Amino acid sequence: MHVISYKRIRECASSYRDAAESLRGWYTTARKSRWQNLAELKQVYPSADLVGRYTVFNIRGNNYRLIARIVYRTQTIFVVAVLTDKEYDLGKWKE
Repeated sequence: MHVISYKRIRECASSYRDAAESLRGWYTTARKSRWQNLAELKQVYPSADLVGRYTVFNIRGNNYRLIARIVYRTQTIFVVAVLTDKEYDLGKWKE
């Protein structure tokens, strides 16, 4: 998969130091993957959820959420946001 953009992940890793290793691990796994649908993705990330048109990944034991738009046809993941659990629960990312 082509992940757009690593810059957002890198920025979040510097802001949320405790999540840095988990974010880098997610990026490495996602980049090497060739998921064709949500079912295949859930074999690797069983806690990933589809929320509207976004896929939400739990990062670092559910303390953070990585929100992505995945286009399986083009093998592209657009990282929309990385939020703390509290920021995610506010729901502003859906706007």
